[in-house]
Amino acid sequence: MALLLCLVCLTAALAQGCLHCHSNFSKKFSFYRQHVNFKSWWVGDIPVSGALLTDWSDDTMKELHLAIPAEITREKLDQVATAVYQMMDQLYQGKMYFPGYFPNELRNIFREQVHLIQNAIIESRIDCQHHCGIFQYETISCNNCTDSHVACFGYNCESSQQWESAVQGLLSYINNWHKQDTSMRATPAFLVSPALRCLEPPHLANLTLEDAAECLKQH
Repeated sequence: MALLLCLVCLTAALAQGCLHCHSNFSKKFSFYRQHVNFKSWWVGDIPVSGALLTDWSDDTMKELHLAIPAEITREKLDQVATAVYQMMDQLYQGKMYFPGYFPNELRNIFREQVHLIQNAIIESRIDCQHHCGIFQYETISCNNCTDSHVACFGYNCESSQQWESAVQGLLSYINNWHKQDTSMRATPAFLVSPALRCLEPPHLANLTLEDAAECLKQH
Protein backbone atom coordinates (compact mmCIF):
# COMPACT_ATOMS: atom_id res chain seq x y z
CA MET A 1 0.00 0.00 0.00
CA ALA A 2 1.36 3.38 -0.99
CA LEU A 3 -0.53 6.06 0.86
CA LEU A 4 0.60 9.66 1.22
CA LEU A 5 -0.62 11.40 4.35
CA CYS A 6 1.58 14.45 4.23
CA LEU A 7 -0.75 16.12 1.70
CA VAL A 8 -3.35 16.51 4.43
CA CYS A 9 -2.99 19.50 6.70
CA LEU A 10 -5.47 21.33 8.93
CA THR A 11 -4.76 24.84 7.69
CA ALA A 12 -3.34 26.43 4.60
CA ALA A 13 -0.03 28.18 4.83
CA LEU A 14 0.06 31.96 4.88
CA ALA A 15 2.74 33.19 2.53
CA GLN A 16 3.57 35.93 0.06
CA GLY A 17 4.39 33.75 -2.90
CA CYS A 18 7.20 31.49 -4.08
CA LEU A 19 8.78 32.95 -7.19
CA HIS A 20 10.04 35.97 -5.22
CA CYS A 21 12.41 33.59 -3.41
CA HIS A 22 14.31 32.99 -6.64
CA SER A 23 17.65 34.80 -6.92
CA ASN A 24 16.76 36.51 -10.22
CA PHE A 25 13.23 37.58 -9.30
CA SER A 26 14.03 41.15 -8.23
CA LYS A 27 16.19 41.83 -11.27
CA LYS A 28 13.72 40.32 -13.72
CA PHE A 29 10.58 41.93 -12.37
CA SER A 30 12.29 45.28 -11.95
CA PHE A 31 13.01 45.17 -15.67
CA TYR A 32 9.44 44.12 -16.47
CA ARG A 33 7.97 47.00 -14.44
CA GLN A 34 10.35 49.59 -15.89
CA HIS A 35 9.53 48.64 -19.49
CA VAL A 36 5.78 48.20 -19.17
CA ASN A 37 5.17 51.67 -20.62
CA PHE A 38 6.41 50.54 -24.03
CA LYS A 39 4.17 47.49 -24.45
CA SER A 40 0.74 48.87 -25.33
CA TRP A 41 -0.73 51.51 -27.61
CA TRP A 42 -3.47 52.18 -25.06
CA VAL A 43 -2.54 54.21 -21.99
CA GLY A 44 -5.13 52.36 -19.90
CA ASP A 45 -3.11 49.14 -20.16
CA ILE A 46 -0.10 50.66 -18.39
CA PRO A 47 -1.48 51.03 -14.85
CA VAL A 48 -3.30 47.70 -15.09
CA SER A 49 -0.14 45.89 -16.20
CA GLY A 50 1.96 47.70 -13.61
CA ALA A 51 -0.40 46.63 -10.82
CA LEU A 52 -0.27 43.02 -12.01
CA LEU A 53 3.53 43.03 -11.84
CA THR A 54 3.69 44.86 -8.49
CA ASP A 55 1.20 42.49 -6.83
CA TRP A 56 2.58 39.36 -8.49
CA SER A 57 3.95 37.73 -5.33
CA ASP A 58 1.00 38.50 -3.04
CA ASP A 59 -1.55 37.46 -5.66
CA THR A 60 0.32 34.20 -6.28
CA MET A 61 -0.29 32.96 -2.76
CA LYS A 62 -3.92 34.01 -2.84
CA GLU A 63 -4.44 31.80 -5.87
CA LEU A 64 -2.47 28.72 -4.78
CA HIS A 65 -5.21 27.42 -2.47
CA LEU A 66 -2.93 24.77 -1.03
CA ALA A 67 -3.88 22.78 2.08
CA ILE A 68 -0.20 22.07 2.73
CA PRO A 69 2.63 24.44 3.61
CA ALA A 70 4.00 26.38 0.65
CA GLU A 71 7.51 24.90 0.66
CA ILE A 72 9.28 24.20 -2.60
CA THR A 73 12.58 22.53 -3.41
CA ARG A 74 15.32 24.68 -4.93
CA GLU A 75 15.42 22.47 -8.01
CA LYS A 76 11.72 22.89 -8.70
CA LEU A 77 11.83 26.61 -7.92
CA ASP A 78 14.57 26.97 -10.56
CA GLN A 79 12.41 25.06 -13.04
CA VAL A 80 9.36 27.24 -12.37
CA ALA A 81 11.40 30.45 -12.51
CA THR A 82 13.05 29.47 -15.80
CA ALA A 83 9.67 28.72 -17.39
CA VAL A 84 8.11 31.98 -16.16
CA TYR A 85 11.05 34.16 -17.21
CA GLN A 86 11.05 32.56 -20.66
CA MET A 87 7.34 33.36 -21.12
CA MET A 88 7.80 36.91 -19.83
CA ASP A 89 10.91 37.57 -21.93
CA GLN A 90 9.13 36.35 -25.05
CA LEU A 91 6.20 38.66 -24.31
CA TYR A 92 8.55 41.63 -23.85
CA GLN A 93 10.39 40.90 -27.10
CA GLY A 94 7.34 41.99 -29.07
CA LYS A 95 6.71 45.57 -30.04
CA MET A 96 3.78 47.58 -28.78
CA TYR A 97 0.55 45.57 -28.65
CA PHE A 98 -3.03 46.53 -29.43
CA PRO A 99 -5.23 47.57 -26.48
CA GLY A 100 -5.93 44.90 -23.89
CA TYR A 101 -3.54 42.29 -25.26
CA PHE A 102 -0.56 42.89 -22.96
CA PRO A 103 -2.37 42.74 -19.58
CA ASN A 104 -4.32 39.70 -20.76
CA GLU A 105 -1.09 37.92 -21.63
CA LEU A 106 0.34 38.85 -18.23
CA ARG A 107 -2.70 37.28 -16.58
CA ASN A 108 -2.23 34.11 -18.65
CA ILE A 109 1.43 33.85 -17.60
CA PHE A 110 0.44 34.50 -13.99
CA ARG A 111 -2.12 31.68 -14.05
CA GLU A 112 0.38 29.31 -15.66
CA GLN A 113 2.93 30.23 -12.99
CA VAL A 114 0.41 29.43 -10.22
CA HIS A 115 -0.26 26.06 -11.86
CA LEU A 116 3.46 25.30 -12.09
CA ILE A 117 4.05 26.15 -8.44
CA GLN A 118 1.10 24.06 -7.32
CA ASN A 119 2.36 21.07 -9.26
CA ALA A 120 5.94 21.53 -8.04
CA ILE A 121 4.94 21.56 -4.36
CA ILE A 122 2.50 18.68 -4.65
CA GLU A 123 4.78 16.50 -6.78
CA SER A 124 7.49 16.68 -4.12
CA ARG A 125 5.00 15.52 -1.50
CA ILE A 126 3.75 12.68 -3.71
CA ASP A 127 7.34 11.48 -4.16
CA CYS A 128 7.14 10.45 -0.51
CA GLN A 129 5.11 7.39 -1.52
CA HIS A 130 8.24 5.96 -3.11
CA HIS A 131 9.84 5.73 0.32
CA CYS A 132 9.29 3.48 3.29
CA GLY A 133 8.95 5.29 6.62
CA ILE A 134 10.05 8.77 7.59
CA PHE A 135 11.51 10.80 4.74
CA GLN A 136 12.69 14.40 4.76
CA TYR A 137 13.72 16.70 1.94
CA GLU A 138 15.14 20.21 1.87
CA THR A 139 12.93 23.08 0.75
CA ILE A 140 12.58 26.85 0.73
CA SER A 141 9.74 28.36 2.72
CA CYS A 142 7.70 30.65 0.48
CA ASN A 143 6.71 32.58 3.60
CA ASN A 144 10.13 34.10 4.28
CA CYS A 145 12.49 32.48 1.72
CA THR A 146 14.47 30.67 4.44
CA ASP A 147 15.74 27.11 4.23
CA SER A 148 13.24 24.58 5.58
CA HIS A 149 12.47 20.88 5.30
CA VAL A 150 9.41 18.72 4.89
CA ALA A 151 8.91 15.46 6.76
CA CYS A 152 6.47 12.79 5.64
CA PHE A 153 5.75 9.12 6.21
CA GLY A 154 5.78 6.75 3.24
CA TYR A 155 4.00 3.39 3.22
CA ASN A 156 5.85 1.81 0.32
CA CYS A 157 7.50 -0.97 2.32
CA GLU A 158 8.30 -4.22 0.55
CA SER A 159 8.72 -6.51 3.53
CA SER A 160 7.65 -6.92 7.13
CA GLN A 161 11.20 -6.09 8.19
CA GLN A 162 11.09 -2.82 6.30
CA TRP A 163 7.69 -2.07 7.80
CA GLU A 164 8.92 -2.71 11.33
CA SER A 165 11.95 -0.51 10.69
CA ALA A 166 9.66 2.22 9.32
CA VAL A 167 7.45 2.16 12.41
CA GLN A 168 10.48 2.21 14.70
CA GLY A 169 11.76 5.20 12.76
CA LEU A 170 8.41 6.90 13.25
CA LEU A 171 8.59 6.34 17.02
CA SER A 172 12.11 7.72 17.11
CA TYR A 173 10.99 10.75 15.13
CA ILE A 174 8.06 11.33 17.49
CA ASN A 175 10.28 11.01 20.56
CA ASN A 176 12.70 13.57 19.17
CA TRP A 177 9.80 15.80 18.21
CA HIS A 178 8.49 15.73 21.79
CA LYS A 179 11.90 16.87 23.08
CA GLN A 180 11.86 20.00 20.95
CA ASP A 181 10.78 23.36 22.30
CA THR A 182 6.98 23.54 21.92
CA SER A 183 7.20 27.18 20.88
CA MET A 184 9.62 26.36 18.07
CA ARG A 185 8.58 22.98 16.70
CA ALA A 186 6.15 22.47 13.86
CA THR A 187 3.79 19.52 13.76
CA PRO A 188 4.28 17.46 10.56
CA ALA A 189 1.13 17.17 8.50
CA PHE A 190 1.07 13.37 8.75
CA LEU A 191 0.71 13.65 12.55
CA VAL A 192 -2.43 15.78 12.32
CA SER A 193 -4.22 13.91 9.56
CA PRO A 194 -7.94 13.61 10.38
CA ALA A 195 -7.71 9.97 9.29
CA LEU A 196 -5.20 9.12 12.00
CA ARG A 197 -6.82 10.00 15.32
CA CYS A 198 -4.57 7.51 17.09
CA LEU A 199 -1.55 9.55 16.04
CA GLU A 200 -2.89 12.89 17.22
CA PRO A 201 -0.48 14.84 19.46
CA PRO A 202 -2.33 14.02 22.74
CA HIS A 203 -1.68 10.29 22.15
CA LEU A 204 1.90 10.51 20.92
CA ALA A 205 3.68 10.66 24.29
CA ASN A 206 2.75 7.10 25.26
CA LEU A 207 2.73 5.59 21.78
CA THR A 208 4.27 2.13 21.56
CA LEU A 209 5.61 0.22 18.58
CA GLU A 210 2.60 -2.11 18.62
CA ASP A 211 0.11 0.76 18.88
CA ALA A 212 1.72 2.69 16.05
CA ALA A 213 1.84 -0.35 13.77
CA GLU A 214 -1.82 -1.15 14.45
CA CYS A 215 -2.87 2.44 13.87
CA LEU A 216 -1.00 2.68 10.57
CA LYS A 217 -2.28 -0.67 9.32
CA GLN A 218 -5.86 0.56 9.72
CA HIS A 219 -5.17 3.21 7.10
